[in-house]
Amino acid sequence: MILRQARGRRLIIGLTGGIGSGKSTVAMLFAGQGAGIIDTDVIAHRLTQANGKAIPAIHAAFGDGYIADDGALDRTKMRGLIFSDAAAKQRLELIMHPLILEQAKSQLQQLRAKPYIVLVVPLLPESPAFRQLVQRVLVVDCDENTQIARVIGRSRMDEPEVRAIIARQTPRAERLQLADDVIRNDGNLEGLAGQVAALHERYSNAQNSN
Repeated sequence: MILRQARGRRLIIGLTGGIGSGKSTVAMLFAGQGAGIIDTDVIAHRLTQANGKAIPAIHAAFGDGYIADDGALDRTKMRGLIFSDAAAKQRLELIMHPLILEQAKSQLQQLRAKPYIVLVVPLLPESPAFRQLVQRVLVVDCDENTQIARVIGRSRMDEPEVRAIIARQTPRAERLQLADDVIRNDGNLEGLAGQVAALHERYSNAQNSN
């Protein structure tokens, strides 16, 4: 299939996938190919570190109990709250999403010289504002047991916690339905790199023909 890019537009790929699917690894491989990378999780962490731009609003909305001793967001405590309280989750999103979007748009301008840009948005399927920024959606996909094993291996979460997070994310079938491109990440790093290289060639050709 020939991928055509609208004339005069920078090609922006929205990269998404469930927790533990390997989004960060795929983004790293695209960066190695020369793509510009914007990771909204990285932006969110920067906004919620000590003296981060989101901290005053989070402190006002949630109180001292959700700010750690060093002045950063207490992420473990906040994660526990938003997974048990839908209203709290919405309050946090109303603070964070506009700030993340603002930072992402600023980074898009800074990366104009890149051949194309990969915008990593875990919640892309449920984020209309971010979907409007991208021309294609790339889903990193793997089976649920692989997701669970990866998250347990890299964090202090146990299996029930990880399953609870997966249950609250966009269902796998819906993500795949949204996808223009899919990377399967059930195998080894070499196979993953091969899939990224093939997509890099397609994305580069689409931008260069613009």
